[in-house]
Amino acid sequence: MMNGLKVPFSSSFIPQPFLATTSVLMPPSTSFVAAGPTPPPSSRRVAVIGAGASGLVAARELRREGHRVVVFERGAAAGGTWVYTPAAESDPLSVDPRREIVHTSLYDSLRTNLPRECMSFIDYPFSSCLSPAGGDPRRFPVHSEVLRYLQDFARDFDLYGLVRFQTKVERVERDRDGRWQVRSKRTGDPGEQSEVFDGVVVCNGHYSEPRIADIPGIHTWPGKQFHSHNYRVPEPFTDKVVVIIGNSASAFDISREIARYAREVHISSRSEPDEPSRKQPAYDNMWLHSTIAGTHKDGTVVFKDGSCIHVDVIMHCSGYKYDFPFLETNNIVTVDDNRVGPLYKHIFPPLLAPSLAFIGLPWKVAPFPLFELQSKWVAGVLSGRIAHPTVKEMMDDVKAWYSEIKAAGWPKRYTHNLSNNQFPYNNWLAEQCGHPPVEEWRQLMYVATSKNRIARPENYRDEWDDGHLIPLAEEDFQKFLGHVRLS
Repeated sequence: MMNGLKVPFSSSFIPQPFLATTSVLMPPSTSFVAAGPTPPPSSRRVAVIGAGASGLVAARELRREGHRVVVFERGAAAGGTWVYTPAAESDPLSVDPRREIVHTSLYDSLRTNLPRECMSFIDYPFSSCLSPAGGDPRRFPVHSEVLRYLQDFARDFDLYGLVRFQTKVERVERDRDGRWQVRSKRTGDPGEQSEVFDGVVVCNGHYSEPRIADIPGIHTWPGKQFHSHNYRVPEPFTDKVVVIIGNSASAFDISREIARYAREVHISSRSEPDEPSRKQPAYDNMWLHSTIAGTHKDGTVVFKDGSCIHVDVIMHCSGYKYDFPFLETNNIVTVDDNRVGPLYKHIFPPLLAPSLAFIGLPWKVAPFPLFELQSKWVAGVLSGRIAHPTVKEMMDDVKAWYSEIKAAGWPKRYTHNLSNNQFPYNNWLAEQCGHPPVEEWRQLMYVATSKNRIARPENYRDEWDDGHLIPLAEEDFQKFLGHVRLS
């Protein structure tokens, strides 16, 4: 029962395929906690790539540990994907390599799908009580409120002085001495700058390189295609017949928003059986289908459920790919069907640990507290305060995790899907760092929101049953209010 939860790990948190296969994450097979005394911490020069949520908290934790930090950010502002722009890419499908990349995937109306208390950093409250005049104090606020929170975080922890804005990292490569050569170029400068670092922490996010569904006959289909990465507002879809591929959070939101303008909306979901399509409750112009069987030159789209529709637009809400075009590791680290690896605990490549680390790869999680705990661990390992296992032990752990994924029937692309395993994972990280486990209210709030999203898909952001957890969060936040300056 949820009210009886006293420990951070429970089979009720685990998706069905993992009920019998959880040994890799909890308990971990290898630990970075040293059995004996560790040497005094060392200060390293560390490059952080990206100034979004993961990069900002990584910079803070690295500096707290005594490291010398430089953050490279290609944009003009901190916040990463939370920096909204109405501009979209020149190629609406985002497959043209010559396109000017737009980092954000936000649409204008986006609200968070987690409550603000749950998604906050552990020691920096994201409380409705702190929302400034003109802000959005709702539990599930609009994207601009999250950006304000992140930029306040950067201000209050004095991180702006560490960031080189409008500076794109062109190349990261290890030299003969085992240090890292980082080549970067600032917007408007004629040439590149090359520097040497002891460590590199990759925080470039994974919401800017879209995945495109493979559809039979699509190359001769005459309609328009978009990826949700380039969706901003619904008006361009007025009176159109639109197919949306996917049934994730963004697909759900976008389909409902477009339905107010489009003639028809047809959602294609691979989790749907090949049975007759179903009209969606409360909508007279929206249907849920199984996957697409094929497309044709006359503009029709045929679904595996047997229905055939003449379609104007196909919108791919099919997710994103991990992409590190700047990183050269001589194939020590690869991306194979969205599996970045091999990575110990989704962070360290065993052959390059601890000088190369990745923050923020796991998905289906509450991201900000996970980023924070990952960053604390990386900072401690880099300084030598936290010891690390051998290359073989780390590689064995990675192989065991891969074996469990395979045994559970999950594809490679789910390697970094922690689903509800995030809390055992977070608490393991916390243990390595000597940090308290994730607050019980945060775990309960995450689970309650997940259930409420299913029970009230149309209005879970405004109606909930976990209000009794908010005072517990606010009580915890009181310990950290000294970090916060009101905007």
